[in-house]
Parts: sequence; C-alpha cells; structure tokens
Amino acid sequence: MDSNLLKVFVVVAQEQSITLGAKKLGFAQSNVTSRIKQLEKSVGYSLFHRVPKGVVLTYEGEKLYKHAVEIVKKVENAVLDMQNMQYQKKLVVGSTDCNAAVRISSFLMKLHKDYPKIQLELLTGTTRDVIQMILNYKVDIAFISGEPNHEELMVLQKLEEEIAILEPQDETCPNVILSFKEGCAYDEFLKNYYIQKGEDIEKSLAFGSLETILACVKSGMGKTLLPTNLVDKLGFSKDLKITKLDKKTAYIPTCLICRKDNIPKIAEYLKTLEY
Repeated sequence: MDSNLLKVFVVVAQEQSITLGAKKLGFAQSNVTSRIKQLEKSVGYSLFHRVPKGVVLTYEGEKLYKHAVEIVKKVENAVLDMQNMQYQKKLVVGSTDCNAAVRISSFLMKLHKDYPKIQLELLTGTTRDVIQMILNYKVDIAFISGEPNHEELMVLQKLEEEIAILEPQDETCPNVILSFKEGCAYDEFLKNYYIQKGEDIEKSLAFGSLETILACVKSGMGKTLLPTNLVDKLGFSKDLKITKLDKKTAYIPTCLICRKDNIPKIAEYLKTLEY
C-alpha cells in the first residue's frame, strides 16, 4: 500500500473536504480525487461518503484511518531519522491553554536555548483536544491537565498544581459554572464535584478566553475551577474568593506526555527539564 496515497487519505479525512485537503497538501483538487480513487481501488472499498459540505469517512474508511495515521507518521519519522541520525530535528508541542498561559513560553525558550537546531511548533486546545492530537500523531509531546489513562500514552514529567474554586469576592454567587470550552479537565471535575455534593448546577457557560472567565467570575456571573498559579499570572488573585482544594479532593497535576511508540530522542532531557 502506497504511503503517499495514505497521506492524502489522512489529510482529506482530517479536513473532511477534498478541496481543503488539496489546499493543505498543495495539490490540485483533481490530483487528490484521483489519488483517493486509486487508494479505494487498491483496498476494494469506498472510503468516503460525499456530503454537501465535503466528505465523511465510511465504515471501511474509519477502519483504515487509524492504521493510516500510524503508517504515515512512521514513514515521516523514518525520513527524519535518515536525514539526521544524531538529533531531534523537529518537535511539535501540544498544550492546554491553561498551561500555555502559565509556563509554555519559558519551556519553549529553555528548549530552544539548549537545542537551537530543533524546529519547534506549538498547538493548543483543551485536554481532550490535546490528547486526541497526540493519539493522532499531530503532536510529539503534550501538556495535559490530569494523569492520562490511555494505554498508548506515557508521562515524561509531572508538575504539581494547586487547584481552587474561584468565586466573586463580595456577593452571593449563582451555581453557574464558567468554563474554558468543552473538553476542559477543570470544567469536568467541577461539574462532578457539585454532583457528588448533591448540589444542582443551574447551567454551564463556555468561553474562549481565560481572562474572560475570571472577569465574569469577578462580576458575579458564576464560579470556575483553575490552578492558583494561573489566577496569579493573570492578575486576579486579589479580586476573587479563592477556595483551595487539597490533593485528596482535587489532584489534577499537569503532565507532559508522549506516545509510547513515538518517544522523542530528547525524552531523558525532557524528564528533568526545569522551566
């Protein structure tokens, strides 16, 4: 099976569009269509359903996709290894937005100082997003909130966090949870926390900015859960009621993880890196 055809298949599947896939690959749309047809002929199945807004994977396409991303990544790694056997040439880093706000700049600057020849890239999202990125080989290492429970992942470094419930300082607060997008580990923990206490949650509101969440808490709109170092970093520590949770109640460390089958060459360095 041609790995070049698989790469086209993977990109189209991720973009859910032949047009967008062609644009990302730098190919003509007719070229991409031809390659998909060639792959479908090779495997003996249709891989995509055509829909008004693009394409979606068929059942057979979904089966092939998991294998295809692994093959494409291994081929890319093999090329990189042969290009330079001595050092990590490229490192794509994933990070939760919370971690990015607190420590990613110092992490990247330290890494660049010690390994100036490594090409660095950064992608951010929620813990759920970033875990999916690393499972799909879109990133090589990733900072997530909480310890991973997926058998294909391993922890390179664990960073302890002080977790706190944040509420407005001077007024009664409605039981409204303010969170950072769906898939945020802190949001999921806080919802479960109130459910276990038997308290009803009026509603949950998602925002795209951490500063916006804290400003809304300050204005009395609701409450949230975040690490205290993030609250300090964004300058809200004096403006909010901060209820710190002990580790028995809320143990949500920030973990630097990678895939077990895609361990960076500088893994030992990453395990002891201080930033």
